Amino acid sequence: MTFESDPVLRARRRRSTGTVVDFDGRRLSLARRLRRLQRTTLAGRTSVTAAAITQFERNSARPTNAVLAELAMALGVPAEFFRQGRPIEQVPATAAHFRSLRATPAIARDQALAFAEIALAVVDVLEQYVDLPDVSGFADPVDDEPADGQVAAIAARTRSRLGVEPGPIPHMVRLLEAHGVIVLRLPQEIDDKVDAFSTEAGHRPLVLLSPAKDDRARSRFDAAHELGHLVMHQDVRPGSKIIEHQAHQFAAEFLAPTVELELDLPRKVDWEALLVAKKKWGISLAALVYRAHTIGLWGEHSYRRANQHLAAQGYPEAGSLGPPESPYLLGAAAALLAEAGTNTDTLAAASRLPVNQIDEIIAAGSETKPRLRVTVDNQI
Repeated sequence: MTFESDPVLRARRRRSTGTVVDFDGRRLSLARRLRRLQRTTLAGRTSVTAAAITQFERNSARPTNAVLAELAMALGVPAEFFRQGRPIEQVPATAAHFRSLRATPAIARDQALAFAEIALAVVDVLEQYVDLPDVSGFADPVDDEPADGQVAAIAARTRSRLGVEPGPIPHMVRLLEAHGVIVLRLPQEIDDKVDAFSTEAGHRPLVLLSPAKDDRARSRFDAAHELGHLVMHQDVRPGSKIIEHQAHQFAAEFLAPTVELELDLPRKVDWEALLVAKKKWGISLAALVYRAHTIGLWGEHSYRRANQHLAAQGYPEAGSLGPPESPYLLGAAAALLAEAGTNTDTLAAASRLPVNQIDEIIAAGSETKPRLRVTVDNQI
């Protein structure tokens, strides 16, 4: 009589359940990265090795039905998710402009990229049922060594291409959506070290905004900054301080062209005048102080004194502009589908994506509604 070790017996039992023929390794990688799990960690929660998980993700091996059930349990998704469905586009780190690339942990970046991939898959299935706005052609690459004023000129041309009238932009996020860009808020479970980022790796440009910035001026600037990347840096490797600075310059000029903003800036530190300009242009006091200095209206002493005042006041700034700008497009598309009798269950069946993931993406691309608070008068 021979005795087989426990690992051998477990392997034999797994093989007896049959191999999953239509397994998609990309989906395993996606689910693992969404949960911020290393392969070794996932292996520790299942009966297979990290090396086996690597093979599964690369589609060089297929799991058995028993292993698939273990993976589904460990990752909190239905086993059906791992079977081949509509293709899910990959968003490599080299194709995404993260605001603070070096300060973002790799595992947090991978989680955010996985969310972007799920988002593109949801948008893809939505577009099988509803027509979204066409993507505008707004590429206008910046030179490797741009001349003074080139970024400002690109911002001006982009305003013209997108049909922006002179003066403030009423809603920066809606402007992007009107021109075919998908804008989403990152979910709260994404590491807060991940700032706003953008990518054109999929079939539509995608901009993801940080939920941590509970400020309208910041959300507008972030959206304009990411537009700057989409316009100027389509074939530029992300991550350098140079291109981030260029995107900052673009955002400043796109939101408030110097020739127009200069008329509203005081010639000395005047907080009442700055608050009026903040409300008009929808940009922060800190940005206005910076612009007054770079335009040449204020000297170094005034600029330093104004920044010291802002630092002493702390955050949030005076003159709140209200809640951050919210996306609208995906929520509106889902509402149209619901009116036509197509719900997220139908989308889930068509895409082999879990209903809760589809709902999460649609919520991330929907207008936020203020929560109502019920109070009880305890004197009654």
